[in-house]
Amino acid sequence: MNACTALAKWLGTLDAERLTALLEERDLPLAAEYRRVTTFRELAEHLLTDESVGHGLMAGTAGELALLASIAALALERHGPVAGGEAEGGLRNPWQQHRLVAPVEPADRLVAARDVLAWFEPGEKRQRAEHTLDRLRERALLLPAPKGKLALPPLLHVRAAGFDGYGRTADRLLTTAYNAPEVKRIAANLFGEGTARTRDQAQTLITALVADPTRLRALVADAPARAQELLDHLAPGPPLLRTHCFISRYGAQYAAPDSKYVFREGGSGDEGTDWLAARGLVVPVGPDLVELPYEVARALRHEGATPSPRLEAEPLTATAPLPPGWEGEGGTAAAAAAWRAELVLRALAAQPVAIRKAGGIAVRDTRRLAKAAGADEADTRLWLDLAVNAGLAAPQEEEPAPSPRGRRNSKIPKPSARLLPSDRYDAWAAAPPAGKLLPLLAAWAVVPEVLSHWPAPDETPVALISPGDEDAVTLRTGVLRALATLSDGQGLIGEAQGHAELLALAAWFRPALRVHLAGDGTGTLTGGDELLDRLAATLEEAALLGVVAHGALTPVGRALCRLLEAGAAHHYPAVPGAGADPAARGPEGLGEDLTHRPVLAQAVTTLREALHETLPEPSVTARFQSDLTATVTGAPAPALAGLLSSVGDIESEGHAVVWRITATSVRRALDAGWTSDELLNSLTAASERGTPLPQPLAYTIKDTARTHGQLKVVRSTCCIRSDDTALIAEVAQARGLAKLRLRRIAPTVLISTAPPEETLSALRAAGYAPTQEAETGTTVLDRAPTDRAPSLLPTLDQAHPLHGEPRRSVPASARTLAAALTSAG
Repeated sequence: MNACTALAKWLGTLDAERLTALLEERDLPLAAEYRRVTTFRELAEHLLTDESVGHGLMAGTAGELALLASIAALALERHGPVAGGEAEGGLRNPWQQHRLVAPVEPADRLVAARDVLAWFEPGEKRQRAEHTLDRLRERALLLPAPKGKLALPPLLHVRAAGFDGYGRTADRLLTTAYNAPEVKRIAANLFGEGTARTRDQAQTLITALVADPTRLRALVADAPARAQELLDHLAPGPPLLRTHCFISRYGAQYAAPDSKYVFREGGSGDEGTDWLAARGLVVPVGPDLVELPYEVARALRHEGATPSPRLEAEPLTATAPLPPGWEGEGGTAAAAAAWRAELVLRALAAQPVAIRKAGGIAVRDTRRLAKAAGADEADTRLWLDLAVNAGLAAPQEEEPAPSPRGRRNSKIPKPSARLLPSDRYDAWAAAPPAGKLLPLLAAWAVVPEVLSHWPAPDETPVALISPGDEDAVTLRTGVLRALATLSDGQGLIGEAQGHAELLALAAWFRPALRVHLAGDGTGTLTGGDELLDRLAATLEEAALLGVVAHGALTPVGRALCRLLEAGAAHHYPAVPGAGADPAARGPEGLGEDLTHRPVLAQAVTTLREALHETLPEPSVTARFQSDLTATVTGAPAPALAGLLSSVGDIESEGHAVVWRITATSVRRALDAGWTSDELLNSLTAASERGTPLPQPLAYTIKDTARTHGQLKVVRSTCCIRSDDTALIAEVAQARGLAKLRLRRIAPTVLISTAPPEETLSALRAAGYAPTQEAETGTTVLDRAPTDRAPSLLPTLDQAHPLHGEPRRSVPASARTLAAALTSAG
């Protein structure tokens, strides 16, 4: 039975949940083959493709990759190189796509499981190896095979040489690199002039020599010392070397990956590389880059060494004991994050902001929201981006202006858009701090962007960016999993050494990061500095959200790590957990999306419980003092925060929030419709231990209310009236109100040329305290706008974009496909 048939048969034995997990790991709904997968046979064919296997490999750990690479090397040793299977493009990235000259049948290249398990000492290490093999079978990275045998996907056989540090075969390298004259020249150097008349004869002689270990070792024994040193360096791998032995046949300026090469006149200046090149022991594969053929390295390596793939990560060493109470600091940060995000969204609800035509929020609007919330500007951008991705805020387009009459081909102006709180905001604003932070943390975990990292120093950072960095989630997941390996009571230290170690361990858990760190295959690593910058920004965001404290994961951070391990990121732009009822606890109110996903549902429940245990219940009372301040210890309850914010202004925050109450802030509350009695009664009810309000505070409220409303702005003709004739005379002569063009039409009445709203604003700016009056004589209350936008948070089964054009084309979910396949049998 061939591998595809066996795999299709095995897939038919999986239940919908296991099949869904496999499809999500392989990103099948995003693959081009999705539309034609209707049977298990077609699914098996897809899972055996290089693209699909590559997705599966990158979802594992470096330990799993090392074990698979060692098994592939064993298959290479037992069965030889894949005929024609070397990848075009060299060995710079062993996972890159390739084009096979001949197909590979895994069933023909089996290895014995006992030979692999023999690499590990009996006991715990062998048990871990057996568990890893079982896990790889579950993920279809080890294919169904006869009992006691192991079968690898074709990609691993094709890449086996590269995994083990080998180059491509001599025949393949010679064919790719040279035209006939160079091949004949190498044959002449090895066997004498006139030995081969044609290219085929010359190449056959060369490949036969390098394929015979005895003859090859005899040739190398007579090599110059410098050449032997180079071979000792190249044989263990990697097989690439920088040299100047060759130039492109068409000149250096025309060098390309598929160029043909000729020997450089006069040589490279290095005796060793020139000797090796002249005898075909290194072959050009790029400008100034040569490769050691597979057969040469195979003959020169010392045999008998037992493979030793490491299946567990190396521990972090840049650590120090955590200070007492460190978890409490993480809880304080989490509480502050929930409170600060609430203030930013409350400011947004009071005055929505416009979205620029070029995208994002204007800097001045971000600064206004930051000032209103008392937040840092950079943090405000983070809260806005997280709120949008969590479905708590959403852009809403305004109606376009009508086309003018009588004009042909007139352009209708493009409608402007505003960022508004969504229809989910009000329930969120009334929730306890744990319920507020849950959707924001869930969004932070899966959003494909390091939101606070702005790589272009010449560009001004803006809020509401369109996430498009797939590696951000990979880095975030690797960092959290790496920190989860720390021993209890230990935290990461040292920004330089600690971050470098953390990045290396993150790359162990998420091998896709190693691709970014890998250089040109000659041992030089690149890309580390840029990744370190993004890692530092990720850690800063994690500390701000209470996920990390003192270089260690908090209980909330560990729960968030489990959410990522459960595959939450596969569903973006849907956010598992963001749609949950913010006021519920336990497994209740998680949303219909998670009904059929028990693993994700459990991870969200664990995160929710960790937040409730970390964040204390909000305070419902305040301590009022004679200096006109109100202090709330911890996070205030929404009702208390709304009351104090309506009558005061936030002065400071930290372990406690302090409001300052002034005549101006009291006047603002009266403008909004409060009466002095209502304010006094509500504040007294909120006073700590039921103590009466300090006399200075009560006097300020009563005195401000006594002068409030003496001026009345009449809506019908925008009149200003007051029973105080002296006050009317004063207002009529005020220079600051000249723009209103006031006219006194009676001892107690002024009329204004400005509309009522503008008149009210001007009077208040001049220091007066007017109220608005309707035609019936009743007072009109000023209310904050309550515009809400429909939430754009998609479901897990039918994702759609949050920003602009679709980032992905997702016709349906993996669960839908799994259900269709299992029902069809």
